[in-house]
Amino acid sequence: MSIENIIKANADIVDISISDDLIKKLEIYSGELKEWNEKINLTAITDDEGIAIKHFIDSLMLLKYVDIPENSKIIDVGTGAGFPGLVIAAARPDVKVTLLDSTGKKLKVVADIAEKMGLTNYKILNMRAEEAGQKKEYREQYDFATARAVAELRVLSEYCLPFVKQNGYFVSMKGALADKEIENAFNALKTLSGKIEGKYNFDLCSAGERNIIKIKKISQIPTKYPRVSAQIAKKPL
Repeated sequence: MSIENIIKANADIVDISISDDLIKKLEIYSGELKEWNEKINLTAITDDEGIAIKHFIDSLMLLKYVDIPENSKIIDVGTGAGFPGLVIAAARPDVKVTLLDSTGKKLKVVADIAEKMGLTNYKILNMRAEEAGQKKEYREQYDFATARAVAELRVLSEYCLPFVKQNGYFVSMKGALADKEIENAFNALKTLSGKIEGKYNFDLCSAGERNIIKIKKISQIPTKYPRVSAQIAKKPL
């Protein structure tokens, strides 16, 4: 089956409008991803069904469960090959998406793919998350921060919540162990002024259980956070 047919066959679980224009953009994305993946390691998923479901539909599920107002600013922390940020940018041309990653080679590929998709509502940010989160031009500048499968929730919260404006949201995309990660993140969220507003559980077609955790930022975070990565890894909150 083609990318188009796979997406259309599974569109009912996404429950959002998937236009022909979006499908065309995702077909370009898939083709470029496979071509680039032969030169640089971007993803272990290289078949059309895997790309369509585990990357594209999985990324679009964020839009099903989280209401993102028009003109929102979003930062995708640890975007890798562009998931979920580049898919969101394609689906929502009205929002502005910053794609952050510490690996410049991957970001060059993502920028090339975005250009071929015809996207203009994105920015590339080649920095470590803990460094960017301490800079005034990025700290508390976003309505939403998101990350998919980057680190454990208590660690990820320290990387992501500093980017979020007060009353904004950190949306974490997780697998089957989300409940355990939430339990372990209790102290981190309390320290970082985060409050879980919702957890949305779903089965991603044949790919298994997924969870989306929506965390509201209640107030400003002490300026010492995020700490340097060595401290975060050695002594998680």
